[in-house]
Amino acid sequence: MISAPSTVADVMTHAVVAVGRGADFREVADTLQRWRVSAVPVLTGDGRVVGVVSEADLLTARDRDGERADALTAGRMMSVPAVTVHPGSPLNEAARAMARGHLKRLPVVDDEDYLVGIVSRGDLLKVYLDDDRELADRVRFELVATLGPAAAVNTDVRSENGRITLSGDLPDALSAPVLARLVRSVPGVVGVELRLAAAA
Repeated sequence: MISAPSTVADVMTHAVVAVGRGADFREVADTLQRWRVSAVPVLTGDGRVVGVVSEADLLTARDRDGERADALTAGRMMSVPAVTVHPGSPLNEAARAMARGHLKRLPVVDDEDYLVGIVSRGDLLKVYLDDDRELADRVRFELVATLGPAAAVNTDVRSENGRITLSGDLPDALSAPVLARLVRSVPGVVGVELRLAAAA
């Protein structure tokens, strides 16, 4: 069986840079610059995520409060509540959460809000950068699993830059739109073209 990444756990980064609530403006800014990230989770002393502080939060806090940098802490500047996902969350759920919040990355937490990783837009996009041969094999596997061995014999599967082309005979008792939906549901597929004739 050819498995594709389907949950956040499959693509997330386990090593995560984070700061505590007491980290001051300079420490947060240095952390962002050193690790080349635009935001970091803010943790309680025992490792639970309580917020996220971003470059935008730093700039807004300085403009709003007019305080010295060392008086501003991550706990005061962070965005709350933190938008998080769980390791078992589907990739499309993480993508929707990022799109809704205009976010570049999400902390990944367990059921008790302990930080276990981070997932970025780039992590989610890797699914769509798979090798074309591997993606075609994955589509073939799904067709056989759903439609039976005859699907592999009667249907040719090609992939180019994530676009799947099916040619051959349309499987019995299956409409073209249903087949297209099945293929589109395979992680990594970005488009489907059907060149199928109804079976004689």
